[in-house]
Amino acid sequence: MSVTPLTPPADEPLSLAAARAWLRVDGEDEDALITALVAASRETVETLAGRRLMAQGWRITRDSWPEDGCIRLPLGPVLALDAVRLIDAQGAAMPLPLAAFRLDGNRQPPLIETIAMVPAPVLARGGIEIDVTCGFGANPDDVPEALRQAMRLLIAHWFENRGDAASRNALPEGVGALVAPFRMPRL
Repeated sequence: MSVTPLTPPADEPLSLAAARAWLRVDGEDEDALITALVAASRETVETLAGRRLMAQGWRITRDSWPEDGCIRLPLGPVLALDAVRLIDAQGAAMPLPLAAFRLDGNRQPPLIETIAMVPAPVLARGGIEIDVTCGFGANPDDVPEALRQAMRLLIAHWFENRGDAASRNALPEGVGALVAPFRMPRL
């Protein structure tokens, strides 16, 4: 199974204005840096938690259907099952009806269950593509406050310790504890 990002989040869980206020920065001189730190902190929290924060599109590629009919997804939470396709030997995609699948997107890990007969893939490798929308939602307020606070701590740490090689690899105190309740089990 492999995962590929398709569409990035339209917004970040923290706006530039919110990050600037948290850092107590008044001017716009640091906006490019702060914007980059917001995105990097979101990606770091997503990696630590094993969850996507804001709505974003992902493709999961599989070789075969699981014997039990339950596809455990490596990303979550899953807001929507967008498409399921089989890829033929020429690379053409054959869409499968979404009604043949049931999504349990808030489960840990999220689960797609086949509830109807689905054809076997033609290709031995990468013959199944599943597109999903992952994240807590499209609105920054949909993201749990603890994860947004973890982002704030990371942003402040990186902003204050620019160029300090010793502190780049260490997480600021409290980030791990804020993220821990949201960690998704690894598959």
